[in-house]
Amino acid sequence: MRTVVLVAVLGVAASVDAGTLQGRVQVVEKGGRPVTDASDAVVSIDGIKAKPKPTRTTVTMKGKSFLPRVVAVGVGSTVDFPNDDPIFHNVFSVSGDNRFDLDLYKRPKSLSWTFQHPGLVRVYCNIHPQMSAVVMVRDNPYFTKAAPDGSFTIDDVPAGKYVVRAWHERGGESTVEVIVPAQGQVTAELTLDASSFKRVPHKNKFGKDYGSGEKY
Repeated sequence: MRTVVLVAVLGVAASVDAGTLQGRVQVVEKGGRPVTDASDAVVSIDGIKAKPKPTRTTVTMKGKSFLPRVVAVGVGSTVDFPNDDPIFHNVFSVSGDNRFDLDLYKRPKSLSWTFQHPGLVRVYCNIHPQMSAVVMVRDNPYFTKAAPDGSFTIDDVPAGKYVVRAWHERGGESTVEVIVPAQGQVTAELTLDASSFKRVPHKNKFGKDYGSGEKY
């Protein structure tokens, strides 16, 4: 789905020849109902040649879940995966160049992985099939997660014409073209259609179906 809304507003930018992108992402479910919490949507700007500053982010395993389920980081950033459960977990991903395997560990141990390639990384536990998370790795610093109401702001964007991309696990992707002014702000609104989403069981790290019982 592609939704295009452009509104330029004059104002004062944070730096010379840089403006602000703001807007809202709406994720629509069956019956045209918007989701009540859109905070797992990631908004990013394509086509800006600028390296992101590496950061450190935490995704905790607790109650056989990843918390938070979705994080967005720049290339070169590290994600810590502490285990807050009294049972073993095995964090892994088979997503292209970002594939990794942290093997078995339990509370209070924490292991980490540094993501060196841009892209969408699907993260799972090799023991508990209900556990899943997403690490969105971007190749420039102009990205953010939406607020629960879908609103977002990206500051200090170099002036120019770009594609803004919104992603949500159930709603897929939507894009919009914007022209960021040298001073002021531009507004973009994007709609993601989650009405036909169906969760598909994933394989374990060996590419096989999960067993019927948990071993740990």
